[in-house]
Amino acid sequence: MNAHRTVDDATRSRLGKLNAVDISSDQLGVVGRADVVEDAPDGLKVVEFKATPVRRVPEVTNAMRIQLALQSECLAEAGFTVAEHGVYFTSHQRFVAVEIIDSDRDAAAREVEQTRTTISAPTAPPPLEDDPRCLRCSHVGVCLPEERAEAPVTRRISVADPDSQIVHLATAGSRASLSSGRLRVHHHGDELASIPLERVRGLVVHGNIDLSSALIRELHWRALTIVWCSGRGTVIGWSHTARTPNGVARVRQHQASAEGRIGLARAFIAAKIANQATLLRRNGDAPDIVAQLRDLQHGVENADTIGAIFGSEGDAAARYFSGFPSMLGTPRGDWFRDHWTGRVGRGALDPLNVALNYLYGVLLAEVIRAVSACGLDPHAGFLHSSNRNKPALALDLMEEFRAPLADAVVLSAVNNGELTDVDFSFALGSARLRDSGRKALIANYERRVETEFTHPIFGYRITWRRAIEIQARMVLGYLDGSQNTYVGVITR
Repeated sequence: MNAHRTVDDATRSRLGKLNAVDISSDQLGVVGRADVVEDAPDGLKVVEFKATPVRRVPEVTNAMRIQLALQSECLAEAGFTVAEHGVYFTSHQRFVAVEIIDSDRDAAAREVEQTRTTISAPTAPPPLEDDPRCLRCSHVGVCLPEERAEAPVTRRISVADPDSQIVHLATAGSRASLSSGRLRVHHHGDELASIPLERVRGLVVHGNIDLSSALIRELHWRALTIVWCSGRGTVIGWSHTARTPNGVARVRQHQASAEGRIGLARAFIAAKIANQATLLRRNGDAPDIVAQLRDLQHGVENADTIGAIFGSEGDAAARYFSGFPSMLGTPRGDWFRDHWTGRVGRGALDPLNVALNYLYGVLLAEVIRAVSACGLDPHAGFLHSSNRNKPALALDLMEEFRAPLADAVVLSAVNNGELTDVDFSFALGSARLRDSGRKALIANYERRVETEFTHPIFGYRITWRRAIEIQARMVLGYLDGSQNTYVGVITR
């Protein structure tokens, strides 16, 4: 990895050896970058760096030959003679010479044309079936070939699990900046945190916290999303790199949003009600309400209008939150239960609703990040209206995760004594989370979202955070035509 970073840095070039050379071919219609181009006796020498695992043979594959052939064609079109080609395997520290012949150039031209045909097609190509190339592919977590069938996955695909995390900044008055490749947070001269940027998957800013322009720029270069929230958890806005994938899919998303996709709306709300019933069954004492929620869930699954779906959702919410206090333990939940007067969204005055609203904001930030990462527009939804200038798709997708993530985290924090009356202030007659309360909820949320569970459809272990990302890509698959239905995550 370090060796490849060296050749990715054009500033490390020297006389007779250039690193990270941008190349293009108007004839083929391709652009790219060659790792190393250096002088050779009869022209130029092109070298690609590959990090093949040590346990595998350093073998030149057809894909590598095509890559070298395309690089050679780009340089030839620019007027250079390419005399030598090769691959340097960084893990083995071994150079393997490659002879590029006419058949390699013909194969490269065919691959370019096939790729152009694929990306110009009105629908995405079907996923590969039982293909050994998927086993170690770095893009398998994006294309999800096994999951597209929405059935149990019989052959588990090995994909690297990045050692990264969502960073929450919650100390009012602090400042986050970039220094020596690390995200550093300071408050009144004291360093609160120092995290390598390689371990940062996204950034959520809570309240009055400053970010340096260098940090914002670097996160955008790395295609990482920043979400800004108020101290109460309301999502204020977000920023993301302009170089996002799936531009055509976003066009289809807006068209589908305008036309309506009731199948998506049904799936979102049916999963939401099902998960509310499961949480109440597991943790509360309201069997009659659980039965009513199950009936409402089945009604949503057969609803034929958005109005009918909203009606059932509102009925389910009223019943679910009427039984919500039964999930608060004794004695730690007594104080919260005494202040509870029912579910209140914006303008909530009691501690329990304030905590729920804050976690819903944190969850919304999580979903916005996942939706943005796969190239969809958080604003173009299928259940919530885009007319209110809110992230409608993110609000749609978060519905099925409200109970198992946000509601469950609040209940856990209260029942375990991690969130108590000392974590709230009551200025001006309303409850407000103190810094200690926000940090307690964030810590509980991060533990919960990184908890693994068995995916009810695919049958393998997965974290809740990864489940959100997969569901966002399932929405993308529904929109690009590679799958016919969308199925929500329903806990049992």
